Amino acid sequence: MCQVNGLAQAVGGHPIRLAGAVVAVTAVAVIAWYLVSPLFIRTFTNEALPQAAVPAAQQSAAPQPSVATATPSGSRVLAMGELGYVDTVHNGKGPVRIVDVGGQRFVRFEDVAITNAPDVHVYLSRETGGKWAEATSLYLGALKATNGSFNYELPANADLPSYRSVVVWCRAFRVLITWADLITT
Repeated sequence: MCQVNGLAQAVGGHPIRLAGAVVAVTAVAVIAWYLVSPLFIRTFTNEALPQAAVPAAQQSAAPQPSVATATPSGSRVLAMGELGYVDTVHNGKGPVRIVDVGGQRFVRFEDVAITNAPDVHVYLSRETGGKWAEATSLYLGALKATNGSFNYELPANADLPSYRSVVVWCRAFRVLITWADLITT
């Protein structure tokens, strides 16, 4: 009780000190929320793999029953890998594939779980083991979700054989979240 009264006397007698203490506590709370909250916030999406365009001759034919599969007919897996474990705070699990669908190529995250962080982005890297360089990597975009299935369309001129991994990176803290080394199929 004496410590609380001593604090109240030290701060309470001076409005400027009280205002400074309130601002300091608020700033610490905001910074702590920014740093820690992404670890507890999960985002979900379930994006389907785009379908190949159906030629006009086949469009007039009787409709075929559709069957949901991980890689729909008309698509083929060019490379694949599994998300890796960095440490207890930064990790991911689930498959990542590069898929060709009627000539369009996509990086496909399929039923993944990735640790969240502020400002997370996805790259194709020419290196393995979670290493990458901004100058030689292909930027795919911000992470769409921490959990679920989603796609990143690749540019038509991307030289896929030169890319050896998919890297998920936190720009705010310059830290690796997870990666998947790719194996050509």
